[in-house]
Amino acid sequence: TLMNDILYRAAANRLQGCHYKIGEHKKITGLDELDRVIVVDQSAIGRTPRSNPATYTGVWAYIREIFSMTEESRARGYKVGRFSFNRPGGRCENCEGNGTLAIEMHFLPTVYVKCDVCKGKRFDRETLEIKYKGKNIFDVLKMEIGEAYNFFKDIPQIVDKLKVLRQVGLGYLELGQGAPTLSGGEAQRVKLAKELSKYQSLRFRQGLNRSLYLLDEPTVGLHYDDVKKLVAVLQELVSAGNTVLVIEH
Repeated sequence: TLMNDILYRAAANRLQGCHYKIGEHKKITGLDELDRVIVVDQSAIGRTPRSNPATYTGVWAYIREIFSMTEESRARGYKVGRFSFNRPGGRCENCEGNGTLAIEMHFLPTVYVKCDVCKGKRFDRETLEIKYKGKNIFDVLKMEIGEAYNFFKDIPQIVDKLKVLRQVGLGYLELGQGAPTLSGGEAQRVKLAKELSKYQSLRFRQGLNRSLYLLDEPTVGLHYDDVKKLVAVLQELVSAGNTVLVIEH
């Protein structure tokens, strides 16, 4: 209540021109010292399997570009769009790039079954023939973040974002793991990683070290060692001059 109904709303009204109704309080001082407020909550990063850690953090765009620049890809005239499961051209059209088919059930939740054409691989056969370092685009989607970090270690645009995902204890997630399968704590840490990588790459921008970060139980389900990693990441934000408020039990 204190964080969501009072502090966030007051900060958003003052700093971002919002018009929230603020919870009852006497006064809040110190908002003049801040430039923006960021809520990192446990809501999903997307509603469908098309949203995943790779797409949400922006890594996917670079990976698709790498595949489009391979020798075989250029010989066939494949462009970046060929390696998207959101548009026709390279995706499996039977499942429209989902890898699964939805079966509507009366009085029950929708059931998803693996596509019988692409066998869950989301792309057509020709697209899957393109390899980078011996792996096709689906193989990369199935990689755990920790494995992908080593696989793309020579590409800074990718490895910098994956490094932050590892720092917040998500090295075990698959790059293409669908948003609906992530727990609230995992979704929250993906959001935190995106915010941190943005912060690290734009650190030189004026005012970026005067942010208020609000987190609601970010350590849910984390191993003790991963909690320590997460606290170190948050401490990095604080050391740079930001303010972090964390709810914990």
